[in-house]
Amino acid sequence: MVSTPNTTTPAALQRGEATLDEIAEIRLSSVFLPLATPVSDAKVLTGRQKPMTEVAFLFVEIETAEGHRGIGFSYSKRAGGPGQFAHAKEIAPTLLGEDPSDIAKLWTKLVWAGASVGRSGLATQAVAAFDVALWDLKATRAGLPLAKLLGAHRDSVRCYNTSGGFLHTPTEQVLENASASLAQGIGGIKIKVGQPDGKADLRRLAAVREHVGDDVPLMVDANQQWDRATAQRMGRALEEFGLVWIEEPLDAYDAKGHAALAASLDTPVATGEMLASVAEHWELLRHDAADIIQPDAPRIGGITQFLKLAALAEHQQVQLAPHFAMEIHLHLAAAYPLEPWVEHFDWLEPLFNERLRISGGRMHVSSRPGLGITLSEQARAWTREEQAFRARS
Repeated sequence: MVSTPNTTTPAALQRGEATLDEIAEIRLSSVFLPLATPVSDAKVLTGRQKPMTEVAFLFVEIETAEGHRGIGFSYSKRAGGPGQFAHAKEIAPTLLGEDPSDIAKLWTKLVWAGASVGRSGLATQAVAAFDVALWDLKATRAGLPLAKLLGAHRDSVRCYNTSGGFLHTPTEQVLENASASLAQGIGGIKIKVGQPDGKADLRRLAAVREHVGDDVPLMVDANQQWDRATAQRMGRALEEFGLVWIEEPLDAYDAKGHAALAASLDTPVATGEMLASVAEHWELLRHDAADIIQPDAPRIGGITQFLKLAALAEHQQVQLAPHFAMEIHLHLAAAYPLEPWVEHFDWLEPLFNERLRISGGRMHVSSRPGLGITLSEQARAWTREEQAFRARS
């Protein structure tokens, strides 16, 4: 591990009597999670991407002078992981000596430390890992699950599974995966669509609907691969399946196209996972472009930004179904006033010592404080690079 000791802390000069603690150490880790099977969705079948073989994670561990700790993470698929880690190394020292409770202030400080690269994309995804760690630290210090610190509306959230329905998976295996997910207590099934031949999507979906029955919540995800005309045609054809939503039917930034589609279909339209800021999501909300919004806290800058977006979405009476990272999003969904969904992915489980409990179609908030996760030895073994920063003693 490379360390940068004795970094100056100008924040100490601004400390008032309300500041009871300060950030003493920050540890960064770049971890690459290998996937057992290369994963393909419509972006692969249309030639835009290669199958995904691993997921890169940026982990941030923060410790205070009083011994309180917090952990947070961000991630990147296919590319960007080393870039997130590099940016995190540049901005991490700005937090040393700061009060960890001042999370909104520290988010702004981190963003301005790298302001020339903007307030969305890779830069704020690096900031997100620090932000999540600070929220975890605050809830852990309070002895509360993060959902309870935020103010939970419920102790469990409806959950659905995606990982069993990717396009690289043969239909018969998709059916077996769906049965296994339902037996595990998961409440809904999502499968990928967007194949070059739309009829193949319809046949696959018909097989799944027949297999799980009419009462199981079913969703589809086109991963932005349809143009407006195709999305309209496929949307009409999908109406018969009684779907909970059609996800990412169009390019993520086509707010007007999504709005027109949502207005013309009975099936709700969901999107938002690929957007990288609150401002980008606001374009969806102000155009009434989504019945269900799907923000990803690590992608939009962390929990601080997610809470801003959640307030805007609630004001518009839009449903919420956060994307990926269920270890974080379970808590945020539990604190959202309108009944949400959380996406179940078991991919991340080897990274942590703890497991989330699922039963009765719902994912349950545990009694563990904070996010309720600690890094496993396997995560340490998958670490490719580390760096630590310590405040001057």
